[in-house]
Amino acid sequence: MTSRLTRDVAEDLAQEVLLLLHEKYGHVHQLDELLPLSLQITRFKIQDFRRKTFRRGEYNPVPLEGIQVADTENNPGAEVERKQMLDRLMKAMDSLGDRCRRLFRWKLEGKRFAEIQALFGVQSINTIYTWDHRCRKELLKLLGGSWEGAR
Repeated sequence: MTSRLTRDVAEDLAQEVLLLLHEKYGHVHQLDELLPLSLQITRFKIQDFRRKTFRRGEYNPVPLEGIQVADTENNPGAEVERKQMLDRLMKAMDSLGDRCRRLFRWKLEGKRFAEIQALFGVQSINTIYTWDHRCRKELLKLLGGSWEGAR
């Protein structure tokens, strides 16, 4: 058993098998019945252990030294790109009509299309879907045809 598992795990499983044999199969005394029964229980215990470790993501652990951690320090280049994108977005938003600005504001507040329909007071929700599509299309056009900007 230790060739497939670590020594600690193998010892724990062996103890569980012995305990199970004692508690549940105490009536079995013949060696020709006891040995196959214990091997069967051991096989089931090992399968159960492997299934649990795989489900928990412990099956093939990666050592901490092998994990690359993202740099949490401020990246000046990324900060400048983010600021430029925000400036472009704000200018484009200012160029949109009032209906599109309100639509985007309500979407950013987390309102659903049915709620936005009620706020605008329109009969059909399809009207809101159409306005949303047109506003996003117009915003993309004002941003130069790309969400990422010129690179």
